[in-house]
Amino acid sequence: MERRGRSSVSRGMNHLANHRTRVAVALVLAAMTIAGADVRAQSPTAVDIQDFNYLPPSLTVAAGTTVRWINRDEETHTVTSTAGAFGSAGLDLKEEYAHTFTAPGVYPYGCDLHPQMHGTIVVK
Repeated sequence: MERRGRSSVSRGMNHLANHRTRVAVALVLAAMTIAGADVRAQSPTAVDIQDFNYLPPSLTVAAGTTVRWINRDEETHTVTSTAGAFGSAGLDLKEEYAHTFTAPGVYPYGCDLHPQMHGTIVVK
């Protein structure tokens, strides 16, 4: 009987240790997820300029996000807010322009050199 008692105590202690381990792992994973979300919110988001298009043509980001436009065309393009909120000079192949969106809203933009090119940044 004494043997069975120790075995039950050992199983109970193992169960408690396993529970504590699972809780600790869950807390670590939660912390990593929260930290990762903060890093992603501050990371630049890219829009490619390719084949006379902004790709993606519409992008939704959190306030505080920096958006980068990268010209992948042989032609020069601009990134110009239709409301005058931001604007780039002419971007040649592989040149970039970046803007940080601090206020929620909808920001349509286009290319001064090619009026058929349009894009939108939605800031939440």
